[in-house]
Amino acid sequence: MNPDIEAIEQVVRDAEALQSDVAGFTGLLTEEVSLVNFTGIRLRGRAQVEKVMAEALRTPLKDVLTRNELLDVTFLRPDVALASLIKHVNDGRTGALTFVLVKDDGTWRIALAQTTPVVTS
Repeated sequence: MNPDIEAIEQVVRDAEALQSDVAGFTGLLTEEVSLVNFTGIRLRGRAQVEKVMAEALRTPLKDVLTRNELLDVTFLRPDVALASLIKHVNDGRTGALTFVLVKDDGTWRIALAQTTPVVTS
C-alpha cells in the first residue's frame, strides 16, 4: 500500500482516538488550521482550537463521542490530500467530514476539517 495513504489513515485513527485529549488532538493540526464543527462554528488556528476544545471538555459535550469512517483519499499534490469521511456520533447523528491534509517535513497534518450534518428525510 501507498505509505502516504497509510500515514493519512493513521491521522484519521488518531483524530478519533484523541478526541478527548486536547494536546494530542491539536498536535495533529497545522498551526493555521481551519476547523468547522458540526454546528457550523468556525475555529481558526491551533490556539483557538485548543481553547475551545478544552472548554468543551468541561461540559456535557465530553460525553459526545464520534467514530470516523474514511471513505477515500485524493492527492491534490504530492504534499496535499483531501480525505472524505463519515462522522458517526454516538447520539445517532451522522456528518460528512472532510479533511485537507498537508505533508510538512514528512508528517501529515490536518489543515482543514469541516463537518456537515447529513440530513435524512
